Amino acid sequence: MAHFLVIGAGIGGLTTAHALLQQGHTVQVYEAAPEIREVGAGLVLGANAMRALNEMSLHAAVHAHGTPVTLLNLLDQRGRVLQRADTTPLTQSVGFDNLGIHRAMLQRVLLQQLPGGTVQTGTPFERLTTQGTTVTAHFADGSTASADALIGADGIHSRVRKQLWPKSEPRYAGYTCWRAIVDAQQLDLPAGESAEVWGDAGRRFGYVPVGNGQVYWFACLNSSQPRNPQFQAYLSADLQREFRAFPQPVPQLLALTTAQQLLWNDIQDLPPLAHFAQGRVLLLGDAAHATTPNMGQGAGMAVEDAAVLAQCLHATPTDIVAAFRAFEQRRRARTARVVRTSWQLGRVGQLENPWLVNVRNRVMRLLPDAVAQRQMAWLYQEL
Repeated sequence: MAHFLVIGAGIGGLTTAHALLQQGHTVQVYEAAPEIREVGAGLVLGANAMRALNEMSLHAAVHAHGTPVTLLNLLDQRGRVLQRADTTPLTQSVGFDNLGIHRAMLQRVLLQQLPGGTVQTGTPFERLTTQGTTVTAHFADGSTASADALIGADGIHSRVRKQLWPKSEPRYAGYTCWRAIVDAQQLDLPAGESAEVWGDAGRRFGYVPVGNGQVYWFACLNSSQPRNPQFQAYLSADLQREFRAFPQPVPQLLALTTAQQLLWNDIQDLPPLAHFAQGRVLLLGDAAHATTPNMGQGAGMAVEDAAVLAQCLHATPTDIVAAFRAFEQRRRARTARVVRTSWQLGRVGQLENPWLVNVRNRVMRLLPDAVAQRQMAWLYQEL
């Protein structure tokens, strides 16, 4: 068995630690933040991700803290249906739900299920060196750690990736996003239903239940520049003005949102990389294939990565380099397809030109619901 260093204690890093431990390896996770804080909004773990969690014996623990999402509604600004996808037939064929869950809750569950001492916080990674079959991580405080292999799970701005492939840079998608999780029990929304409203002038709003009466919502606006100071100053009242013409429950959800609940960030992704592995160093999760959120698969791809890595290491337990190469071969095409498809969906959803918006909506209405289901089916295929 081997010893692994994992850089980053996000969803990808924590699930990878679980997968490696389950294979009998030893793991140490290093996190730059001084503590694992319960931040972030909501997310959907697709049935594909839930199946991967099941492979790591984590399904029951995670499922208990979320809520199944069974219906995906796509609406126009007047509340008219553009497309509706009942995911039940697909999820039943896979045997797992799509699950809405608070990101912080997911991270908490993953952390609690690890042996004590697995994660070391307050240890920013700076660089790595290799000598023979040993990889050494160098940290900002001058300390080092060595192992048989190192896994970079340190997000879209990965320092591990920047050392391996210095020219790789995140790509700004042209729109910015606000998020929040609110207690929406008083709204009595239909159980298991999520919705996304594609509005006019590059306005888009979506929401999904995440358990315990809570709803996660997101609101997107086009912005010609990243870190737009105008949008940086936006509060809930500004968003209520921007989305006042949207159908309920959009105004209601915004009215329930306080300034303290509001999160804001620009939307970025990572253009597909040619490689995820270099010798005994591997990238996974957002460090390898960060995607825009339009397919709801960012976290899911990281969870899948952990499960596939475990399978590859099981196949060649004495050859880490070969296992990393096999991981790269299995994951590059699938994750690149998610990145490309999500980028394209975002461009269509953020259209501003009134004529193009009208054409988009007409086309979406003409598409049979079965088309949307077929488009999702490939996501749920076996890893």
